[in-house]
Amino acid sequence: MSAPSAVPQREMSFASPLLRGLQGALAKLNGLMMFISMVALVLTAAVLTYAVVARYFFKSPTDWQDEASVFMLVGATFLTSGFVQALRGHVGIEAVAGILPRRVNAWRVAVVDIMSLAFCAFFCWKSWTLLADAVREGQTTTSTLSPPLWIPYGLMASGMTILVLQLAVQVVSHFMREEEVR
Repeated sequence: MSAPSAVPQREMSFASPLLRGLQGALAKLNGLMMFISMVALVLTAAVLTYAVVARYFFKSPTDWQDEASVFMLVGATFLTSGFVQALRGHVGIEAVAGILPRRVNAWRVAVVDIMSLAFCAFFCWKSWTLLADAVREGQTTTSTLSPPLWIPYGLMASGMTILVLQLAVQVVSHFMREEEVR
């Protein structure tokens, strides 16, 4: 795999310097989030391995590893969603892509991006409201460790914001290309 900051942008060529700059900044941010998420996944594996070894060999239960692992996995999942979208790696219906004319397929992709943007924007907004509630009310988990819930909600809201920005740039790119073609 190439360096995380080298996010291929197959379909992004903008006439607007602002959009080019935004896409470049998003590519760098996505690369950074990918690196952070890779570290989180390695740490998660280490934490879970430690928990198994401690329980088996030392008969020492650990109650913190579950939440630490879940928090890191939530962060890794949401923070890399923009990177995956930049690669168009999310689930998509590609079965009809090969049989549709090029122009119709371009519209299909644009409509899917618009619908994805609408859903993700709503999800992003709800993530930020969850984060605000968790901070305001001091919400914690119900375990003995009781870590604050703003941690996973903050990771979720940040990741969804990056995803929404990536989708917005891709939606705008559909219409910029249409204008360039005319």
